[in-house]
Amino acid sequence: MTLFDALPEKLPQRFGFVLVEHFPLMGFASSLEPLRAVNLQTENKVFDWVLLSEDGQPVVSSSGLTVVPDAAVGGDDFDAVVVVAGLHAESAHCPNTINWLRRIVRRGVTVIGVSAASYIFAKAGILDGRQATIHWEHADGFREDFPHLDISAELFEIDGPVVTCAGGTAAMDMMLHLIERQLGHNVATRVTDWFLVKQIRQPHEDQRMDLRARIGVSHPKLLAAIGLMEENLETPLNRNEIAAAVRLSTRQLERLFQKYLRSTPRKYYFSLRMHKAQLLLRQTTLPILEVALASGFVSASHFAKSYREFFGRNPRADRGHGK
Repeated sequence: MTLFDALPEKLPQRFGFVLVEHFPLMGFASSLEPLRAVNLQTENKVFDWVLLSEDGQPVVSSSGLTVVPDAAVGGDDFDAVVVVAGLHAESAHCPNTINWLRRIVRRGVTVIGVSAASYIFAKAGILDGRQATIHWEHADGFREDFPHLDISAELFEIDGPVVTCAGGTAAMDMMLHLIERQLGHNVATRVTDWFLVKQIRQPHEDQRMDLRARIGVSHPKLLAAIGLMEENLETPLNRNEIAAAVRLSTRQLERLFQKYLRSTPRKYYFSLRMHKAQLLLRQTTLPILEVALASGFVSASHFAKSYREFFGRNPRADRGHGK
């Protein structure tokens, strides 16, 4: 039995929230606030929590807000542990947290990773053989670093005692799902209404807005062409291949991009590849050459020249820098 299966006999259920340096406030608040709301709505102390950090010292969020934890990681009296991580999670140095996670998972404690905490879980080895997810912005870099792991694009994944969540407001959906499982639909609905949320999203729903909403256009063939580009960044298609795949002439394709996006297919495609490269530079430790290859370039020198022309700085200037 895991925390997501049934209400345990012991109340309150004790949560430990582990904040990793540069953690996102949205994911943290979206994980914690639904627990507080349950206590208020039921007039009962169903949940209790403490804030933890690697060494018990204050932790700075990605927005610069400092949070003072209650204690350092450790202890055996938790029903669930929530790890919240964001920028630079791939290089976070947290050996105490990693060793502790290994121990408590073996004991059957539910562990929940929010946003980029899947990096911490992967380093702990607790994602091996399990289905997991991560925020879409970190997904490409994560797959490059951990190619053996099975990463989905779900809002959240529940695989035994290991739960992962894409972060942001998806953390609220995950907690509302937990509340519904444990306390029933009525309590979950009351909490949902209290936060002015219209529905509880299911885990399989897309993390991102659909392409039509993101791009701001609705032309089906233009959307199909952009979709092909996004799916083929490592091995770019040429203009003729894209046009043929969406049943347009190259001239018609050019006109669509100019009319709706004020760009050309080549420039738009190049921009997608450059922004993928930037994400990989910021969120992985991959060598420059591997970043170049993953972004559709055949040499590091060509990549570096293109990067300078596009962003106005060398690729190394973006190494490890978050947005």
